[in-house]
Amino acid sequence: MADEVEPKRLSQPFSIPDPTSFSNFQRDIYQSFRPPIFSTNPTEWESLAKEKIPATNFGYVYGSASSAATAKANSEAFSRYRLKPRFLVDVTRRDVDVELFGTKYKSPLLVAPIGVQSILHPDAEEATARACHNVGMPMILSTAATRTIEEVAEANADGDRWYQLYWPKPQFEEVTASLLARAKASGYKVLVVTLDTFSLGWRPTDLDTSYLPFIWGQGCQIGFSDPVFNKLFDEMQKNDSRSIAEKLSELWTIMRRPGTVYGAARVLANAKTLIKSKAWIDVINSGTYRSWNDLKILKDLWDGPIVLKGIQTVEDAHLAIEHGIDGIIVSNHGGRQLDGAIASLDALADIAADKKVKDSNLTIMFDSGVRTGSDVLKALALGAKAVCIGRPYAYGLAAGGQEGVEHVLKCLLADMDNMLANAGKKSVRDLSRDDLQILPLSKI
Repeated sequence: MADEVEPKRLSQPFSIPDPTSFSNFQRDIYQSFRPPIFSTNPTEWESLAKEKIPATNFGYVYGSASSAATAKANSEAFSRYRLKPRFLVDVTRRDVDVELFGTKYKSPLLVAPIGVQSILHPDAEEATARACHNVGMPMILSTAATRTIEEVAEANADGDRWYQLYWPKPQFEEVTASLLARAKASGYKVLVVTLDTFSLGWRPTDLDTSYLPFIWGQGCQIGFSDPVFNKLFDEMQKNDSRSIAEKLSELWTIMRRPGTVYGAARVLANAKTLIKSKAWIDVINSGTYRSWNDLKILKDLWDGPIVLKGIQTVEDAHLAIEHGIDGIIVSNHGGRQLDGAIASLDALADIAADKKVKDSNLTIMFDSGVRTGSDVLKALALGAKAVCIGRPYAYGLAAGGQEGVEHVLKCLLADMDNMLANAGKKSVRDLSRDDLQILPLSKI
């Protein structure tokens, strides 16, 4: 009987999936034997939010400028960029972390600044801050928040947080200094300066219902809690030389504006808030625009990285470099400001391809229109180093509070990680324009 021959070993070294990868959220859902808190389909989140909150509140978040052409362009642009997958690549373990301004983050996703979150859920920005902490995603706090800088920092605990500034008009530079000092003292690492909202865009959704939450003090909490603004407001009130009769006459005029008894009663009950909110709005949304030369003021007041949010052209990216800015967020405010503008993704493609930009140390980030993991990959492939998530998490907040925000963020992280694997990429840093097919408009 011939000696038995040991079979030839066919096994080769192999990788084991990372048990901490974001895509494991998919497995967690299946192994829970129950549906998640709400749909994992990003196209469903908007309608879920709409069912949960008043129409005016939903409209404020959902609405866009004028005909919504810019918002539509943002969405359509993602359809023109198609991912080209590669196969037989060992992508069992993937690397999705990024480094921004010397800090390493778990993923390239950031939570974009969205104001007045109390109109979406009673826990407002504190719920978002806790969700960001739990998921491990940086939160960018809006100046238009319904919680103070300090309250959000406490809710975010040891999480990563940035501060977004709606830049007060030049007459109130001391208020700017106070806001930035508070943010720095509360652990906000990066200053994000919004450039496109010195005055509100023309937003029919809000105009048609005469709905602006700031008038009623919602979204004014950072101002109302600021000692410098409060001191200036008290001085303005003290220096108001009008007679009692004149003040009562003005109040009566305002009470008549709603045209109903309920509306008049609401004005009367909130008279003091209306006065103070009007003063705060006049500070941060006055219609007084800033210039590039004003940036030196912020550089004197803030000793950390400064990011300009709202850049849409190569020319402005060059100016950002020339003025010593650390980073930009290519954004058109989700289509809420300038109607008929170019898609933010197309702006990113132009800016990131520019030689002067590529040769600089300018960090490029992106927002406007992101809804899926593949959207994130497309922006990264075009040259963004990080991508901001906006309306999706706001819809999650409306649909389920903190748990809803966490669900949306986990879905997007898992989707991104899953798509990275299916594209045949080991790292988000491996993505480039070579991974995209760009379709002409006629092909859509």
